[in-house]
Amino acid sequence: MASAPQISQSVPADMARIFAAQSDNQWNVKASSAEERKARLAKLKASVEAHADDIVAAVQKDTRKPEGEIRVTEVLNVIANIQRNIDNLDEWMKPAEVATSLDPNDKAMIVHEARGVCLILGPWNFPLGLTFGPLAAAVAAGNCCMVKLTDLCPATASIARTIVEEVFDENEVALFEGDVSVAEALLELPFNHIFFTGSTRVGKIVMAAAAKHLATVTLELGGKSPVIIDEGADVAKIGAALAGAKQFNGGQACICPDYVFVPGSQKDDLVEAFRSNVRQNLYSDDGSIKTEAIAQVVNESNFKRVKSLFDDAVAKGATVAVGGTFEEDSRTVHPTMLTDVTPQMSILQEEIFAPLLPVMTYDNLDQAIGYIEARDKPLALYIFSPDQEHIDKILNRTSSGGVTVNGVFSHYLENNLPFGGVNQSGMGSYHGYFGFKAFSHERAVYMHQA
Repeated sequence: MASAPQISQSVPADMARIFAAQSDNQWNVKASSAEERKARLAKLKASVEAHADDIVAAVQKDTRKPEGEIRVTEVLNVIANIQRNIDNLDEWMKPAEVATSLDPNDKAMIVHEARGVCLILGPWNFPLGLTFGPLAAAVAAGNCCMVKLTDLCPATASIARTIVEEVFDENEVALFEGDVSVAEALLELPFNHIFFTGSTRVGKIVMAAAAKHLATVTLELGGKSPVIIDEGADVAKIGAALAGAKQFNGGQACICPDYVFVPGSQKDDLVEAFRSNVRQNLYSDDGSIKTEAIAQVVNESNFKRVKSLFDDAVAKGATVAVGGTFEEDSRTVHPTMLTDVTPQMSILQEEIFAPLLPVMTYDNLDQAIGYIEARDKPLALYIFSPDQEHIDKILNRTSSGGVTVNGVFSHYLENNLPFGGVNQSGMGSYHGYFGFKAFSHERAVYMHQA
C-alpha cells in the first residue's frame, strides 16, 4: 500500500477520505488494460445517453440555452468524445518505439502512463461538455479523478453527480457539488495534475495552488479573440458567420470573436450583413426577440458587467450600429455591434463573454497586425481573406492558441487538432489524442540487452 498523502487539516474530512482512497487506488487504475478502460468509458457513455433528457432539462434550468444547442454541446458532443476515446485507445496506449543512438542492439520506447490523481474544474458556459470531455480523456489515460462543476449551474452539477456515481466507484472518480469554498478546498490537495477551464484570473489562482505541490496543469482560459477581415473578403458571408457566432450560447464561449478589424471601405456592408442575419435568426415579425433562441447571461453580476462595458463604450464615443437593447428581467442581451470604438474603451480591454461585438477599421493590414502583436496572446484568431500571402503574413506575425481561416470555430471542432491556449490564454491542449496526452506522462524507457 502506498504511503498516505499529506493532506491539510483544513480540507473537509469526506473530501480528504476520498482523495486518500484515490491515491491508494491510482496504481490499480494505472495498471488497467485498454479493455478495462474502454469498459468504464462505455458505461459512462451509456449513462449520459440514458440521462440525455435530464441533462437538457438541467442545463436549461441553469442557463436558458436553446434545447438544440444543449443537445449538441452537452449530450451529443460528450457522447462523441467518449466514443472517440474508446475507438482509439488501443492505438494511443501502444508504446512508441524509438531508434537507439547508443547501441543498435538495445531498445527504447516512450510509454504513456497515467499522471495519477487528477482534479478537473469545469466552467459554467458549457458545464457538462467541458467537464465530461476532459474526464473521458483522463479515464482513457488511466487516472483517478476528483471533479467539480461550477456552482453557477447547480442543476447540471446534480445530474452530473448522478451519472458519475452510477458509473464509477468513488476511489476512481468522485464529483463534488457546492460553492467556491469547495473548489478552494480541493485546490489544497496534492493532486498530480489539475485541468481547469475558466477565466485567466482564476487560472492564475489554480496555477499558484498547483505550484505548491508541483502538480502539472492544463489551463483552458480565454482572452480577446480578434477577427481580421482582409480587403476583398466576402463581408456578406462574414456578417452571417459573426452573427451566428455571437448568437451561439449568447456569445458566452471562450473562442467567440471578441473584436473585429475591417477595412474602412467595407465597414457599412459588414454592419448591414450582421444586422440582417441577426434579425433573421432571432426576431419575430413584430420586432421582439425570441428569447428561447438565445441563452441568457449567466447571472445578474455578469449582466451588469456586460452592461457596464457597453455603457462605457457609448459614453466614450462608440456608435451603436446594431442592437444595444438589454432586458434586465430576463438577462437577455440583444446581439449588438459597436463601431467607432477605441482602445481606451473597457470593451477593448476586457473579455466580453456576451453578444457584443466592437468593430475597428484599418487602412493597411500592418495596423491590425500591430494591434494584436502588442496585446496578450488570444485563445483564437479568425482571418477572413482571399489572399494567401496576407494569411501567411498574419500567421507569421501573430500568436494564438488556434486559428480558423475563412470561418469560425472550426479549429475547435476538428478533433484531430490540439485545442488550447498560449500564455495568458492557456497552457497545454486537449481534444482527441491530445486529451489522452494531456492526462499522460511520456515515460522514457531504455532497455539494454540482458
